Amino acid sequence: MKTQHFPALSPLRVVASRAIAGVAGFDVLDYVDPLIGTVNGGHVFPGATMPFGMAKAVADVNTEIQGGFASDDGEITGFSHMHDSGTGGGASLGNFPLFAQTGCAGDELNNCYFPKSQRASKRINETVEARPGYFSLSLNTSVRAEMTASNHTALYRFTFPTDGSLTKRDPENCESCPDPEPLPYSPLILADLTDLSDSRGNASIQVYPNTGRIIGNGTFEPSFGIGTYDLHFCTDFQGAEIRDTGVFQNNRAGSEPKTLRTFADKVNKPPLPGGAWVQFHAPESNQILVRVGLSFFSTDQACSNAEEEIPRFNFEATRDDAEDAWREKLSSVDVDNSGIDTSLQRLFWSGMYRSMISPQDYTGENPLWNSTEPYFDSYYCIWDSFRSTHPLLTLIDPHVQALMIRSLIDIYRHERKLPDCRMALCQGFTQGGSNADNLLADSYVKGLSDDIDWETAYEAVVSDAEVEPPLWTVEGRGGLNSWKNLGYIPTDDFDPWGVGPMTRSISRTIEYSYNDFCIAEIARGMNKTADAEKYLRRSGNWINMFQEDSRSLLNLTGSPDPEDLVDSGFNGFLQPRYLNGTFGYQDPALCTFLCLGGPDEFVRRLEFMHNTPGLLYIGNEQSYLLVFIFHYAGRPGLSAQYAHKYIPGSFNDTVNGIPGNDDSGAMGSFTALTMMGLYPMSGQDVYLVIPPFFPEVNITNRITGNTATVRNMNFDSSYRNIYIQSATLNGAPYTKSWLTHSFFLDGGVLELTLGPHESDWGAREEDYPPSASTHF
Repeated sequence: MKTQHFPALSPLRVVASRAIAGVAGFDVLDYVDPLIGTVNGGHVFPGATMPFGMAKAVADVNTEIQGGFASDDGEITGFSHMHDSGTGGGASLGNFPLFAQTGCAGDELNNCYFPKSQRASKRINETVEARPGYFSLSLNTSVRAEMTASNHTALYRFTFPTDGSLTKRDPENCESCPDPEPLPYSPLILADLTDLSDSRGNASIQVYPNTGRIIGNGTFEPSFGIGTYDLHFCTDFQGAEIRDTGVFQNNRAGSEPKTLRTFADKVNKPPLPGGAWVQFHAPESNQILVRVGLSFFSTDQACSNAEEEIPRFNFEATRDDAEDAWREKLSSVDVDNSGIDTSLQRLFWSGMYRSMISPQDYTGENPLWNSTEPYFDSYYCIWDSFRSTHPLLTLIDPHVQALMIRSLIDIYRHERKLPDCRMALCQGFTQGGSNADNLLADSYVKGLSDDIDWETAYEAVVSDAEVEPPLWTVEGRGGLNSWKNLGYIPTDDFDPWGVGPMTRSISRTIEYSYNDFCIAEIARGMNKTADAEKYLRRSGNWINMFQEDSRSLLNLTGSPDPEDLVDSGFNGFLQPRYLNGTFGYQDPALCTFLCLGGPDEFVRRLEFMHNTPGLLYIGNEQSYLLVFIFHYAGRPGLSAQYAHKYIPGSFNDTVNGIPGNDDSGAMGSFTALTMMGLYPMSGQDVYLVIPPFFPEVNITNRITGNTATVRNMNFDSSYRNIYIQSATLNGAPYTKSWLTHSFFLDGGVLELTLGPHESDWGAREEDYPPSASTHF
């Protein structure tokens, strides 16, 4: 395979305030709804952030807390400044939340609420507003909280009720309760030494009585990994005169001392609440601005970040900068929205938006080692994101994708392994294979360069394939002795060389196979012929798990019919049921013909899986390929058909519009790619093609400046015509059901003529997409 590598050019200056050239009055941000997926396990972060920003401000709830906020009836416990998005498992970040109160009953300090269990307040329904770079809501205390963000700093604007409406919190659903007592108008804002998961260890905080500045730091644990991290903050206020300052511990507060230290005592679980507070005289404008700078290095660096990024506390200007940044990032894609339902437009652009929340750019904020390379964090997890998030970024923002690749390589330089998952400077748990191998291969075969050290990248992926780490639960692969000598991972593996979960024997075998295929792709491109042949051979190890009697990867007795293959409860897979695993390995050509006896049986079993409730869970990323895998049996029309089943059947523009965890934009990127009519076979130079959900899609490459257009002829917005009858590429007949990345680098026009029924387009074997067994 020959690869081309291109230097990065400056970012596009395409104005993204239109859907397509000539359509006036369209602002793409009006079609982004950050609240999609904020209930039902989507765990989407809906707050204020820059693209890939470190600061992420939102209201935190006490229900589904993984993304900070949830669109449910949970109470608001604070407003914090760093979050991940779409993750499963426990909650991460949410450090040092603020909380604002209009005053303390009886003007007595200890009548205010300090622990988050006591201060938790209901929101007022219909007051939540979320937009790229902005989030706001009102509490039932009538305090309005707005927030925006720069890269390392969050800016809040608290608006307090006028004198006539100052009251204690209204009791919930209490008709017989007396009217709440008036409060003195003397706002109090606290900063709490906690995080979403109450993982705080040692911590300290200090408040300066003359300025009200609060600085502090704490040691916390990651949500899905090992180790700890230290985080620092710096909080400043503007808008009211200071009346008093102090600290609090547990549910008591005092004006002295002005500092507090807490320790991991292993007795109080969760740790005792603690923090600092500032009380103000009545603000003339009824508003107080709060700026919070963040740093992994020091409080001094946190203060510097805040002072440099938001020097004048200008809320509107900061919000405008964030909005402009988002418009620019979304500008590489134009769609013709003629006749398209508004809900589908929101679904598409919101998916694009969520693809650029994480990974997060911590460049200049990595205290673990000295380096001039970029550093990104919140790869949470690559097992999910390599399939769609990073391939989408390669299309729409290849410069940032290259920075992420360089960051991964630099992690290898200093930790001697690539991560499969990473958050808050800590190693995250490995879920299957060494999937950074796939991510690197995908960028390599698509020609990303931009100062990427591909020799070190190759050294890193070979280390994954050859050297078992002592703790393979968080990096690399386990069971490599069995992998090399047996050609699979046994259920009861003997592995005295490392430690990890001794489960998932089938899914690890499948994933290690594809990891090795991706290494072979890089090796071939670098003219390492012997290595390419070696890893290509090893990529076929998955077949050692295939059972003829069941035609699956699980040794069951009896009929091979899919109707008889029900879930046995065997733990050989991490998440997908074993039918998903049988199809989900990304060598579908070999699986089609060798394993299942030909395309007809392949299609029959696939359709059974799609149409039988409980067999295919589209809320897991391993199922994405199964929507498009019909291409490998010459049935791209069925791929289009099932894409329209899941969009909008499982993906829609409501708060529960994601069928599973968004997983750092994996669900959003899958939605966006599918609606553009593309599915990238990550790790390969292959894009499977179906008709876009729009009359026309234009993708402008930020490296070459060229525009690739996919245009539907005979398009109808009711989606009766979803089957490709014929196609032309730059005016010439085109019969293949797939594209290579060169189309998006060079630009051109792919024109698809549509009809209401399947055709023979893409049905000839020579037009099938290549896969592992046919690729070289």
